Amino acid sequence: MGQVPEHFYTQSAVVPYRILENHVEILLITSREKKRWVLPKGVVEPDLGAVDSAIKEAWEEAGVEGAVTPCALGSYTYEKWGGTCSVQVFPLQVERVSEIWPECSRTRHWFEPEEAVRRVHEPGLKELLIRFATSLLAGSAD
Repeated sequence: MGQVPEHFYTQSAVVPYRILENHVEILLITSREKKRWVLPKGVVEPDLGAVDSAIKEAWEEAGVEGAVTPCALGSYTYEKWGGTCSVQVFPLQVERVSEIWPECSRTRHWFEPEEAVRRVHEPGLKELLIRFATSLLAGSAD
């Protein structure tokens, strides 16, 4: 795995969501290099832990803040830096969306859950989003 520290392979993310009158929307952002649709995510900072690192990434990458449920929805993996990154995912109910944020060069967009699932590439993330959206629509998630 060589060039990056081992802890870089441990990451966390949020699923930023909002509940409107009769539906749910999920916020996706573009990745920096390939401009693919992704969740705000990043390396778990050793001094922060998974939840706080995910909250930090939500602000830096997407310019959103809100209530995070500390119980992970699950995790998924993807390949990067010649190794496999494992990403813990936490729900974030968005309360504030800023017009200016640290990585505002990224595009962000609200999607219906079905469209968000179509837009992301990682199979494990698709499964997590489907389960999450289903639970929200059923009224079983906070």
